[in-house]
Amino acid sequence: MNQTLAPYWKEKLATEFEKPYFQKLVTFIEEEQKNQTIYPHESLIFNAFNKCSFDNVKVVIIGQDPYHGEGQANGLCFSVNEGVKIPPSLKNIFKEIQADLGKDIPTSGNLERWAEQGVLLLNAILTVRANKAASHRNKGWEQFTDAVIRLISEEKKNVVFLLWGKYAQEKGQIVDNSQHLILKSAHPSPLSAKQFFDHRHFSQTNDYLQQWGKVPIEW
Repeated sequence: MNQTLAPYWKEKLATEFEKPYFQKLVTFIEEEQKNQTIYPHESLIFNAFNKCSFDNVKVVIIGQDPYHGEGQANGLCFSVNEGVKIPPSLKNIFKEIQADLGKDIPTSGNLERWAEQGVLLLNAILTVRANKAASHRNKGWEQFTDAVIRLISEEKKNVVFLLWGKYAQEKGQIVDNSQHLILKSAHPSPLSAKQFFDHRHFSQTNDYLQQWGKVPIEW
């Protein structure tokens, strides 16, 4: 499964692939692929890493697990493929960008353009069974993505972590807040959007990046 991971990330995470939990995870995914439809496609499981190299990481957004509807998941958290209706949470993210930065709301929900600028769009769980949200929870992905967050926290400096909702905030406890900027709010889901809006995370992110001599994100 990790054959689809970009070489530099594969090298950085090599010790994780040798651990028993990851071997069990691979076996589980292989069985699921035989008997179920899972998302995203195997070639896109590590898409967040392949679209954003380790050296290029400037911002990390942490999601939960992939969209479980047909044609939605593309391996980037909150992102959907071209031509797919923009989900409610992403619509609220775009609304906040519009309010914060005055940008028009995009017609496409594909966030590859963010990833290519250095935004790691990391789901905590990288696969899901079709039409069953959180169906791959507690199978090993959380341990793997903890290792990714720890790696970034320890080996990079001045990265912005956007932690939206309790789940992301718990994941973010690994991050050294003396070396990085952590911005927290409620999740952009319609259920909690009132507490998500008006935090101006996108302008704060760009101000921080520029403060440290980095190119801001074109949100």
